[in-house]
Amino acid sequence: MIISVASGKGGTGKTTVATSLALSLGKNAQLADCDVEAPNAHLFIKPEFEAEETVTMPVPKIDDDKCTRCGECEAVCQFNAILTVADTIMTFPELCHGCGGCKAACPAGAIEDGKRTIGTIQHGRCNGLDFVHGRLRIGEAMAPPLIRQVRSRVTPDKTTVIDAPPGTSCPVIAAIKNTDFVLLVTEPTPFGLNDLELAVETAKILQIPSGLIINRSDIGDSRVAEYAAREKIPVLMEIPYQREIAEAYSRGEPVVEVFSQWRRRFEKLYADIQNLVAGRTI
Repeated sequence: MIISVASGKGGTGKTTVATSLALSLGKNAQLADCDVEAPNAHLFIKPEFEAEETVTMPVPKIDDDKCTRCGECEAVCQFNAILTVADTIMTFPELCHGCGGCKAACPAGAIEDGKRTIGTIQHGRCNGLDFVHGRLRIGEAMAPPLIRQVRSRVTPDKTTVIDAPPGTSCPVIAAIKNTDFVLLVTEPTPFGLNDLELAVETAKILQIPSGLIINRSDIGDSRVAEYAAREKIPVLMEIPYQREIAEAYSRGEPVVEVFSQWRRRFEKLYADIQNLVAGRTI
């Protein structure tokens, strides 16, 4: 099973939930931090990194001797990564999405695959828990290609927990697409509700069943809970605003490692998700 942990906005406690859920499952799970622009799950997992690899993506490389300046490559590119100016072909690797359309469209076979580094992937382990995360190259504009590479590194024989990026844009889609369940983390505030609604609609479009965790549940108001009831989204857990939880977080200590009762709650959370995915009531 693949469980993605997402949120419509940053700062809701998404990484806290993802790391706690993965640690509660131990050696039976793997955690993939797909928030490649600002990965921070490793600060709580503290894995021993065993391998690191550089990730590249294909970009067009023009053979001037073969190129006839027909402009077919420019016409097919939807991202303006190739431009024909007089007798010169200009490429803009930072705009390229690596789709290969220009290479397929070139009648002269003048386009080859070049490479552009987009980031790195690190693999590690912590007490039997497999861990992988990506780190986007500074200045790189596109996170989805690296996110897809991170996801390709997980193995199907273990339960996978994905820490998705915040928001509802392309990086989030790349992280949660084709997962079995999306766990939405929010807070009971007007901003939390607004962004939760966007996240719920995203999950509906992708046809992924979802459940809700309300963090800092004893602040704000009841509108998030009322919205969940109207939309028939199960509230699987409420995490109160407690000083001891915040102190553990500030020290980089996962709540399930500090408080045994929270480990039991996250174990029950996983059991509830299994039942929901299987179509059973909880």
